[in-house]
Parts: sequence; C-alpha cells; structure tokens
Amino acid sequence: MWRLAFRNLFQNKVRLIISVGGVALALLLSLSLDAILEGIQRQVTTYIDQSGADIFVAQAGVRNMHMASSWLPASMVGKVRGVPGVESVTPILYVTNVIEASDNAPYMALNLAYIIGLPPNATAGGPPRIAEGVSIPAKGEAIIDRAVAAKSGVVLGDKIKILGEELTLAGLSESMTTFTGSIAFISKKDFDRIRGETGAVSFILVKVELGESPAEVARRIENQVDKVTAEPRTGFAAQERKVVQDMSTDIVTIMNLIGFVIGLAVMALTVYTATLARRKEYGVLKALGARSAHLYRAVLAQALISVGVGFALSLLITLILSASVPYLGVSLSLQINGASLIRVGGLSIVIAGLSAMLPIKQIAGLDPALVFRGK
Repeated sequence: MWRLAFRNLFQNKVRLIISVGGVALALLLSLSLDAILEGIQRQVTTYIDQSGADIFVAQAGVRNMHMASSWLPASMVGKVRGVPGVESVTPILYVTNVIEASDNAPYMALNLAYIIGLPPNATAGGPPRIAEGVSIPAKGEAIIDRAVAAKSGVVLGDKIKILGEELTLAGLSESMTTFTGSIAFISKKDFDRIRGETGAVSFILVKVELGESPAEVARRIENQVDKVTAEPRTGFAAQERKVVQDMSTDIVTIMNLIGFVIGLAVMALTVYTATLARRKEYGVLKALGARSAHLYRAVLAQALISVGVGFALSLLITLILSASVPYLGVSLSLQINGASLIRVGGLSIVIAGLSAMLPIKQIAGLDPALVFRGK
C-alpha cells in the first residue's frame, strides 16, 4: 500500500511539486496568520508581562489597558497600600499619544506610542531593560525604545516631543515596541503638568509580599477598597490578549477557510489525476486479485503523504519567517504555538481524507475487462 503510494507520487516529479507545493502554500497561509496573531498578542502584553507588578488595580470594570480608560483618585493609592499582603504600590498615568522626533529626522518623525507617567520611586511599571541612559525619567526627561529612536534619527540628549511638550531623550529601552506602536516613559510630574493637575492616576501597580498569593491579595483589595478592579498580572494580560482575539476572529476564520479550500482543491485534483493516469495499473491489480480496500488505502496513503510533506514544508517556511522578520526592521513578531500546530495538522488530515474520496469512488467502479479494452 505505502510502496504503491510512494511510487505513484514520486514517479512524476512535476505532479509531486504541484501537489506538495500547493498544499504547503495553503497550510502556510493558516500557520503564518496564526503565528502573526500570536506574535501581536504577545507584543500587546509586553508592558504588562514585564512590568514587575503582581497586580494591576484599575477603575471598577476596567480589566485591560488597550482601548480602555481608567481613572482613580490619588487617595486610592494609600488605601491600596494599606491592604494586608501588599509590599509596594506604584501609581502610573497612561494615555495613547505620539512621539514627535526632530524636524531633521530622516523618516518617521511621528511615532504612535503608549505614554506611561512614572513616579521617581517606582518599584514596578518602568522599562524592564535599558540599552542606554537612565531607567527612571526625571523631570523634563523621556525614555523611548531604541528601535524608535533609530528610525527617528535621534540619540541621547536630543529633544523630542511627547504630549506636545519638548523633553530630553535620557534613556533608550529594549523590546518596548508593538505592531501598533511603542511604549514611552516620562515622569509623572511632567505628565500631570502637561495634562493638567487632576489628582488622579490611571492604574496602581502592586507588588505583593513574599509568600502571598496575587489572586488572594487582589480579592482583598476589591473587598476593602471601593470602586476598583484588581487583577493579577496573568489575568490582566489574558484580558488584554482577548481584546486582540475578539477583533481578529472573523479575519482568522475567513483566511483559514480560504487556506482549507485551496488545499482541498489542489489535493483533490492531484490525487484524482494521479489515479486517472494509472487507471490501467489499478485495473491490472484488480484482475490479479487485489482487493478494492487495498487500493483505497493506497490512494488515501498517497494523499496523506502529500499533505504530510506539505505540512512539514509549510512549518519549515513559517519557522524561517519567524526567525527572519526581526532582522527586517519591522515591528512584527511571528510566534508559533502548539494549539495552532494541532489545528492546522488536523486540517491537513481532513484535506487528505476529503481529497481521496473522488479517486476512491473512481476505483470502486473500475472494471478490469473494460480497462483492458481501452474503455
């Protein structure tokens, strides 16, 4: 069975390339799209994941940062600090704005960014890795991602505009870019002054005492402090990713359906033509006593081999793309996850099974006597 399937596949190299290549491209569409979305989701939660906070405290009902607004009175900071199990708190201000580079920048003078206002004694919420310069911005200073600085043609000591205010670039962070923008840091005092003293904060970042459970401390905060939502970092990041998932579900479904239809059409046509080209051989095998079930399995094996090789090729190309994209200077990351591999692998098996149905039906009605007569 397998020997016959291999011979049928590899005897005609052109047909093999068309078969495997077509399936590989169809599955690559699904794999690469999943990898892009997984990369975007991880980028979206970069700040949350690397913030150093165990709990995010926000206005009641707010459970994420992206496309959300949170407003908390400054008095809430002390109340949260007083909850048992809390080691430290860091109030931050947060808004979406742009980084405006110098007028003589070579390109991309405007960069979309999430602006974080940090207090001078911040124990969480600052840039996790600094390439150059300071780690906490002082008054009149700003920290932006190194990639953004390079694209904008600015270096440490240059003037940039954030929130419409001219600030000195004092630090360059690492890995603080996302598909939609980047993350920049300024002092909380500058943020308050530029936006107007409101006596409010956006989020309170909490670090818990050693041995305490973030989930349990978050529950205490919600019970003891009115009108707040407290989420452990993992739960807060999950809600952030869910926003991206909800926005992209329809796109993913449509693209996966397109990949499925392309793969099915290519495989069905290839297996059918391969079976038709060897119609006499199958007739001889039937005349010699080969059971139809054995021939069915040979056709199915041929489809499975083609799809298996196509899947492996699509995975290899996706891995190459995921390793190459970071060097292309684009703020995009491809991340392959196990769930995607299982889903696309299952899709491959379905394609193989469906594409073999028509050739199997053809063999089932094959009459050796008619084949020998050339009919």
